[in-house]
Amino acid sequence: MLHITESNVTIMVKDMDKAIQFYEQIGLTLKQRWENHYAMISAEGITIGLHPSDGDNSNSGTVSIGFMVDDIGEPKALLDANNTPYKEDDGKSGHYLNFKDPDNTHLYFVQPKWR
Repeated sequence: MLHITESNVTIMVKDMDKAIQFYEQIGLTLKQRWENHYAMISAEGITIGLHPSDGDNSNSGTVSIGFMVDDIGEPKALLDANNTPYKEDDGKSGHYLNFKDPDNTHLYFVQPKWR
């Protein structure tokens, strides 16, 4: 049986430097970068690949990436400090902060109600 050791989600970005800076500002860490060809950023439980777009392939479609947190106040303060607009939603499954990266990829922080 195949043993997968790690995985990542790759999203398309227009500006590698800008994308890396954005993801570092919301708490991820640059894991590896191969100039402007590809970069990997990570947080506990996830690695996101950043791949430069070529104009025709300028977005990641309908991908949505969520980050679970214990206290929604922390990422809210972080988004406010970085002037990142977000929409707050206190849904049935958790308290959400929905926002987008510089390339329009939908992201969210959630404090789940099931914990």
